[in-house]
Amino acid sequence: MITKVDKNAVRKKRHARVRTTITGTEQRPRLNVYRSNKHIYAQLIDDVNGVTLASASTKDKELGLESGGNVEAATKVGEAIAKRAAEKGMKSVVFDRGGYLYHGRVKALADAARENGLEF
Repeated sequence: MITKVDKNAVRKKRHARVRTTITGTEQRPRLNVYRSNKHIYAQLIDDVNGVTLASASTKDKELGLESGGNVEAATKVGEAIAKRAAEKGMKSVVFDRGGYLYHGRVKALADAARENGLEF
């Protein structure tokens, strides 16, 4: 019997493998990306204390997005997370793509965050 490959299970396995080496600190938090079909989310996480320092998503009302599942929306989220990090005095982060390919919405979010002052 052939079973269908669960893409999300494979992604989670890939993410767990990467997370063995990537950790965020208070000075250099982890920029985590989660992508669903309709939305994209970004969080700055301090893994030492287990705290989320800042977050942004396409669900945020102040971004004023019609659709959250496209590259333009991901760019806006990248700008927002960079702005929120700057407000808290963070410049440098560790990028965690969450097991997703560095392409499309994930790449757009990362590029926008870089352009707005985050270093990674």
